[in-house]
Amino acid sequence: MNSNNKYPSLGFGLGLRKEHYNAILDTKPAVDWFEILTENYLVPGGKPLYFLDQICERYPVVMHGVSMSLGSYDPLDMDYLKQVKELAKRTNAKWISDHMCFTGVDGINAHDLLPLPYTDEAIQHVSQKIAQAQDYLGMQILVENASTYITYKQSAMTEWDFTTAVAEESNSLVLLDINNIFVSAYNHGFDPLDYLDGIPADRVQQHHLAGHSQYDGYIIDTHDHDIVQGVWGLYAEAIKRYGQVSVMIERDDNIPELPAMMSELQMARDIFAETTQQTTEVQHV
Repeated sequence: MNSNNKYPSLGFGLGLRKEHYNAILDTKPAVDWFEILTENYLVPGGKPLYFLDQICERYPVVMHGVSMSLGSYDPLDMDYLKQVKELAKRTNAKWISDHMCFTGVDGINAHDLLPLPYTDEAIQHVSQKIAQAQDYLGMQILVENASTYITYKQSAMTEWDFTTAVAEESNSLVLLDINNIFVSAYNHGFDPLDYLDGIPADRVQQHHLAGHSQYDGYIIDTHDHDIVQGVWGLYAEAIKRYGQVSVMIERDDNIPELPAMMSELQMARDIFAETTQQTTEVQHV
């Protein structure tokens, strides 16, 4: 397994969605890399793998899953991990990620990313499961902060302290989802900049950017809207703290044509360029 050195940055990417398969192959868009949803490609054969194989010949790919259930007290599903490892080999995936959560109990899948209590016991438990997964997969994995809507009375620390402790204890990397920080900060009333300040840069391998749904008094992470200005602003703050980190845009519903996604991706490029220039100018004053 790799040491705690991060993987090389891939630049600016998109989530690969079936709605864009043909457009990607026909137009060869200027996307640096694609993130695939692992579970979409674990069924042998069929059109998804047909298109995936062609796209992997043209672009770097990373894998993003929702089924490791790293926070559950159920043992890791080794059959699932075997399939993940085989898909990573097939796609030459640059890295594999999943979520800081649990997705079921006693073998029952809740089909949701359920939050954890932020305790020392949970740090040890999750870290051991991540280490086991990494040993089997033969590589460091990335663990993403999930958006949350409830908190636990038992929590003894902040989410960012918990995330950092797990990453250090398990020698894993962090997929820092900027939209999820924005959503959770609004729902729970904390300062999102405190979150950014609390995660060490040497652990942050990737960012997600996405849209969400605003309701009366709370936000739900739906990935079905354009990215809002507040998330773009928080991304700029992340750039100041972490520098060049692989970033991609997620869209899972109300998916527009590829050119609209490319416009958002260009926005991410522009914000990175502008923020980096401003930071450099300040350093030279």
